Amino acid sequence: MTIRIVLADDERMVRTALRAILTAEPGLEVVGEAATGAEAVSVVRELAPDVVLMDVRMPETDGIRATEQILATLPDPPRIVVVTTFENDAYVYEALRAGASGFLLKRADADSLVQAVRLVAHSDSLLFPAAVRALATEYGRTKAAPPAWVARLTGRESEVLRLMAAGLTNAEIAGRMGVGPATVKTHVAAVLAKTATRDRTQAVIAAYEAGFMKDV
Repeated sequence: MTIRIVLADDERMVRTALRAILTAEPGLEVVGEAATGAEAVSVVRELAPDVVLMDVRMPETDGIRATEQILATLPDPPRIVVVTTFENDAYVYEALRAGASGFLLKRADADSLVQAVRLVAHSDSLLFPAAVRALATEYGRTKAAPPAWVARLTGRESEVLRLMAAGLTNAEIAGRMGVGPATVKTHVAAVLAKTATRDRTQAVIAAYEAGFMKDV
């Protein structure tokens, strides 16, 4: 299955470089580009890609607001990967909180770029789990009291959430817990439902901000 991608960056040279890398890979297709956040929203609505590579700082509408608008207005929105210059950036964390499925550094090599797109498209693991933890620790808005969903998690679901936060894939979680992949998928789905989150990244962010991960 071909992964359809939209590139959103205000620098033409960056978009050109990304396009060259991605289109050279089998199963990846760049279907559109945008130079501003507002244009990104329009292009994504028109083309319905699977993945968007979104610059966090753009004219008119930044990557955070564009991410929010895309996720709020499309019934089946794409996975969004924020592309940024700096890893330890409050803007990156806000983009993750807004619904981005991960982030990628602009200095990343071609292999890392391609791997990130494939990983996010399949949503089977967490991009850069250590970096997400660092961002949550520095910029997270820890709640005074744990939200109600924490008490509703079963023991198995709690274990799955912690392993998700560690960046394990479903197959790796299954091996660690001694269960089948289908069972893990069921637990992951339950975690997303109980945390009211769209994907693994938002579930993990919610876990850190709930204080759920404080002992990990």
